[in-house]
Amino acid sequence: MTSAHRQSKQWLLTLPSLAWLGVFFVIPSILVIFTAFRPADLQGGVGAGWTLDTLRAVSDPAYLPIVWRTVWLSGVTTFVCLALALPMTFQMARVGPRMRQVLLLLVVVPFLSNFLIRIFAWKSLLHPEGPLTRLLHWLHLIPEDALLLNHVGAVLLVLIYTQLPFAILPLYAAAEKFDFGLLDAARDLGAGPWRSFSKIFVPGVRRGFISAALMVFVCSLGQYVIPQMVGGASDEMLGSKIAQRVFSDRNLPHASALAAGLMLAVLVPMLVIAAWQRFGRKEAAS
Repeated sequence: MTSAHRQSKQWLLTLPSLAWLGVFFVIPSILVIFTAFRPADLQGGVGAGWTLDTLRAVSDPAYLPIVWRTVWLSGVTTFVCLALALPMTFQMARVGPRMRQVLLLLVVVPFLSNFLIRIFAWKSLLHPEGPLTRLLHWLHLIPEDALLLNHVGAVLLVLIYTQLPFAILPLYAAAEKFDFGLLDAARDLGAGPWRSFSKIFVPGVRRGFISAALMVFVCSLGQYVIPQMVGGASDEMLGSKIAQRVFSDRNLPHASALAAGLMLAVLVPMLVIAAWQRFGRKEAAS
């Protein structure tokens, strides 16, 4: 089989995936970007002509605290999820097949229930009369007038809860293929448990680590349901503003401009990481 024939077969195999990405990602993304340059009409639609007024409105300094809050909440969520997922996947990959299936099932179980139901459950737990708040009061861990709900801490807690499976699954896929004999060899050479874990295991699951970090960070950036349901008036994220512009203000160009900015904030780090990985492979090959 010639290389040209092999390449044509590879293109045919990837064509359905490319078509799916083109129809459901590329075309909608282009429409969102174009809408950001259109004026809004009084009926809540898109007016005729082109304008830069929407981009000037989006560049208002009043958005900076919301952008900063979105970035730091997403960053902390990613860090905590990875810190929890690394030791979990390390143990999951080392247990027997039967126990491994049970642990995987426990990770997947939250996906079997509706996302809004899970957020409502946390809202009930964190309510001033909820069981978690009462337990913490009874243990004297928080003062009587402390509120767990409508607080940025509640937003962070629920973000970590909802995004943790997205960190565990890619890391587990990488950890399952890891050769744990390397850890035994490192210990035989004098490395302690933490040193062998950090110097051998973590670099060995680097691809899964990067995939998990991107997945959690990207999913966290666009959240608006969680801040709306468990956060306060000062805990808005960028996704909350986009939803407000669409449903309350009925200003589609403004929402499109915010969404385009969020899209760029997601795509740029992904392209930088992809270029860095490609450069690393070229360096290794040379």
